[in-house]
Amino acid sequence: MDWKGLVGTVAPMLGTALGGPLGGLAVHAIGDALGLSQKTEDTVSAAIAGATPEQMIAIKNADADFRLKMQQLGFEHEEKLAALNASAAELDVKDRQGARDLQSATKSLTVPVLAYTIVGSFIAMVAGSLLGYSHVDSALAGTLVGYLSAKCEQVIAYYFGSSHGSQAKDAMLYQSTPKQ
Repeated sequence: MDWKGLVGTVAPMLGTALGGPLGGLAVHAIGDALGLSQKTEDTVSAAIAGATPEQMIAIKNADADFRLKMQQLGFEHEEKLAALNASAAELDVKDRQGARDLQSATKSLTVPVLAYTIVGSFIAMVAGSLLGYSHVDSALAGTLVGYLSAKCEQVIAYYFGSSHGSQAKDAMLYQSTPKQ
């Protein structure tokens, strides 16, 4: 089970928040509950992988605190938080569609040239690393590889769509109860 699914089981409000624009707040709340000095997704996921029962109770308590904070901000129910996550995803889709419509109308070469350059650079970098022509030894090189990978993912999402819908479907299936 992935760490976000586990959080969703133990702390439903935090689990719901992890999937949307309030994810940073949720990660911070979980990190506080686990007593982490660095509150990033990587440190939280590593801590949850080896969490003790006491730490899971602390996450459950953090969920109750998070729920209170969200109520103070006007999110009384998880459905409202889920609706916020859905509206953020809808904005992402509209943003990409607007860019595609502009590209269709102007027929500019900038977007395809930039896309080919990014994807080509990513393929060359991966091939060079796998074949031993380049080494990713320093933190700066690792950061650059991660950055190029993220930009390549954005290009793929621009041309072929994103997997947000698939992620939402998986989350809904995970949280659903089968019919008897």
